[in-house]
Amino acid sequence: MDEGISYLLEQLQPLGAVSARRMFGGYGIFCDGLMFALIADEQLYFKVDSHNTGNYEQRDLPPFRYQRRHQWVELSYRLAPEGLIDEADELILWAADAVAAARRARGV
Repeated sequence: MDEGISYLLEQLQPLGAVSARRMFGGYGIFCDGLMFALIADEQLYFKVDSHNTGNYEQRDLPPFRYQRRHQWVELSYRLAPEGLIDEADELILWAADAVAAARRARGV
């Protein structure tokens, strides 16, 4: 696992059991078995839903998109604010909202 992912996981420890798994050519970030974030092209994206997407829209943070069979596919993840990884308290707030969105999506 690369140093950047290890550092992120260390910063996210206050959330509970966090882990990373290679996927999408990047990493899925999990808390208690639920994927709540992803790393793609060295960018951090958090899970969003109707409860927290406004925070991202206000800051004009784009959704995660990828191209499949000549069409763009958009997932319910949005780019994290720049520099958030180095702001421990703020990172935990944003990440906790993403974990809550992942739990709502799974009906947990």
